[in-house]
Amino acid sequence: MSSWRRDFASGLIVLTPVLVILFVLNYLYSRIVDLPVIRQLPEPIGFVVAVTVFIMLVLSVGYLMRTTIGRLFEAYLDAAMNRVPLVRVLYNASKLAVETAVTGTEDLQKPVKVEPWEGMRMTAFKTGKVTDDGREVLFMPTAPNITTGFVMEVESEDITETDERIEEALTRVLSAGFGEEERSPPIDIDARSEE
Repeated sequence: MSSWRRDFASGLIVLTPVLVILFVLNYLYSRIVDLPVIRQLPEPIGFVVAVTVFIMLVLSVGYLMRTTIGRLFEAYLDAAMNRVPLVRVLYNASKLAVETAVTGTEDLQKPVKVEPWEGMRMTAFKTGKVTDDGREVLFMPTAPNITTGFVMEVESEDITETDERIEEALTRVLSAGFGEEERSPPIDIDARSEE
């Protein structure tokens, strides 16, 4: 892939979820401000009431998501969004962006590589858990929806440590490999000083 196409794809991967999130927030805020009760309030009070209603709406939906009905609704919404090709990418990228911004990546440990078959490596994440027989528990996300994946129990010698950050590995998986940033090879300082 040429450099400008890779840069354009990387820019879309970063900007699209942010723009979608801002669009949704703007849409929700506009709908709340247009409510007859809030529209009649003077300006500073109307703004405060609109923000309070918005926060209460978000908290209510968050509370609903902890219930069985909420989980079923989320599963149905995920399934519906994942059926539409372009919407699937936008939805999953936006969902990941919000989850990462709100919860961070503390739940995921260091990214590693696993070689399930000869010559093929896959990206997985340490969970910090170990089975009773000493195998490390890894989570291998699927692309582009990284909220799904596989939980694997792997022998420590079958895991290859990497020097990647969690964000780099997540970007690669989420973008199906298109968001991979180019790394320049390290410069051997000793070899240069001998010349």
